[in-house]
Amino acid sequence: MANERETLVQVKNLKKYFQTKRGQLHAVDNVSFNIKKGETLGLVGESGCGKSTVGRAIIRLHEPTSGEVLLEDKNILQYKTKQEMRTLRRDMQIVFQDPYSSLNPRMNTFDLIAEPLRVNKSYNGHSELESRVMEMMSTVGLEERLANSFPHELDGGRRQRIGIARALIVRPKFIVLDEPVSALDVSIQAQVLNLMDKLQQEFGLTYLFISHDLSVIKYISDRVGVMYLGSMVEEADTEELYAHPSHPYTEALLSAIPTTDIDKDKKETILIEGDIPSPINPPKGCKFHTRCRYCTEICKHVTPVFEEVAPGHRVACHHKLGIYGEKK
Repeated sequence: MANERETLVQVKNLKKYFQTKRGQLHAVDNVSFNIKKGETLGLVGESGCGKSTVGRAIIRLHEPTSGEVLLEDKNILQYKTKQEMRTLRRDMQIVFQDPYSSLNPRMNTFDLIAEPLRVNKSYNGHSELESRVMEMMSTVGLEERLANSFPHELDGGRRQRIGIARALIVRPKFIVLDEPVSALDVSIQAQVLNLMDKLQQEFGLTYLFISHDLSVIKYISDRVGVMYLGSMVEEADTEELYAHPSHPYTEALLSAIPTTDIDKDKKETILIEGDIPSPINPPKGCKFHTRCRYCTEICKHVTPVFEEVAPGHRVACHHKLGIYGEKK
C-alpha cells in the first residue's frame, strides 16, 4: 500500500509569484504536500488555479519564489552546478499536455526519444543508444517502423507516447504529468492512462498527475489534492475525498461529475457562482469566500488553517463539511 512506502518528494511552503504590469501575480501560494514512492498524487482544480505552475516549479522549469522541494531528503532548489542540474533533469521529468507543440517537428521519432540520452550523455556508443531507444519504443507501444516518422505524420496518441518515452528513457524517479490526456480523444485517453499505470507498476514510478478532469483523476490517482486560486484547499486518499469531501469547493466540483447510473439518487449539482478572483489581488481570509454558499463573516477576514480532519485527510476551511454534505 502507498501509505507504507517511503516519501520520495516533499513540497514545503512552495510559492511562485510572477511580476506583471498590473502587479504581483500569486500563481502558487504556500503549497505543501508529500508524495510517496510508487504513488500517484492527482492535482485538480479549475483552469488558472496554479496546478501546472506547481508541477513546473517542483522540477524547476519555473524557479520558485520561495519554499523547499526535497527529493529523497535533498533540497533540489539549492542545486547550482551543471552536474547537480543534470542529475535533477535525469531524476525528475515532465510529460506535457500538447504532444504536438512540445515535440521538435524537425526531428524523427528515434531522435526525439534519443535526445535526452544525448543531452545527459547517458550512453556508451551508438549501438547502446539505438538499443535503448528501440527498447523504449517497444515499452510504450510504438512500432519499430515509426522510428523515422515525424510528429506531423503521427496521431495524438502516438505523439504522446513519444513524450512519455522521452521522459522514461533517462530512468527518472519522479514524473510530472501535466494534463497528459486532455488533448486526446476519449478512446486514446484510456490507452494512454492504462499505459501510464502499466509503466508505474513495471518501473516503480512516482507521478504528480495534473488534470481538470475529475473522472481521470479518480481513475489514476492514489491521493488527490484540490487547488483553488494558488492554494491547496483539500487533500486526501482518492476514495475518501470522493466519498467525503470536506471543503465546499471540492463538494461543488464533485457534484458536477456526470453519471450514467440512473438507479442512484440524483445528487444536487452545486453551481459555483461568480468568476474566479484575480490572483493579482486575491481576497482576504478564505480565497473561496466570494463564491462559497457557506460563507460567514470569519471567512472574509481569517485565512483558514490547512489541517488534518481525519488520518491523511487535510482541509483548509472554517466550515468543514460532514460526510453527508452538512456543515460540522
